[in-house]
Amino acid sequence: MSEGSGPLGILMLDTRFPRIVGDIGNAASYDFPVIFRKMEGIGSSDAVTTHPDRPRVLAALKANAEALAAEGAVGLSTSCGFLALYQDDLAAVSPVPVATSALLHIKALKDKRVGVITASARNLTPAHFEAVGAPGDTPFVGLPEDSSFAGTFLRNGLTLDRDVVEREVVAAGRDLVSKHPGIDTVVLECTNLPPYKQALEKDLGLPVFDVLDLLRGFYAELGSRRR
Repeated sequence: MSEGSGPLGILMLDTRFPRIVGDIGNAASYDFPVIFRKMEGIGSSDAVTTHPDRPRVLAALKANAEALAAEGAVGLSTSCGFLALYQDDLAAVSPVPVATSALLHIKALKDKRVGVITASARNLTPAHFEAVGAPGDTPFVGLPEDSSFAGTFLRNGLTLDRDVVEREVVAAGRDLVSKHPGIDTVVLECTNLPPYKQALEKDLGLPVFDVLDLLRGFYAELGSRRR
């Protein structure tokens, strides 16, 4: 962190589920300063959907981005990878630079054969990839709709069984490489998945990139711009 750098602002969905270390919503997940702002009334179902109410969600993103910038945020991200859909729209109205989603990794990894693990395969569309300059046909798998993961993070549960979710994520990774042979790099769309990155890398023997990796690079770039 460069001396005098301000915090990174995180636009948070309105949720109640636990956020353990490694989750984007836990301050201990970062080695640089962050500030959070909840977007009241904008929950997981508003973001993780095939057909979002784009004007409503963008209005909430814009208002809260302006508030975080007023609090001193030097850049912004979001607590849901599906908000990749708003990368350009939010960047156009935000007072500070924006990196909405781990899906932004894919464009930078253009020489790799990337596969994605997502919170919801049913709701992830080519438009989400194309909004961040990634191929619309990028291969992906989702966590099962009846999984412990979905019960906590998509249905806004109050409890988290970390061990069960880790096994579900590893199983999803195996499914990804089985269905799409040749994948050599994995990107985790979901901002709740970084706690399981190490287990996934160990099991698959492949590099895995998540939103925390993205934000470390983004924050370092912001520091360079400010010097």
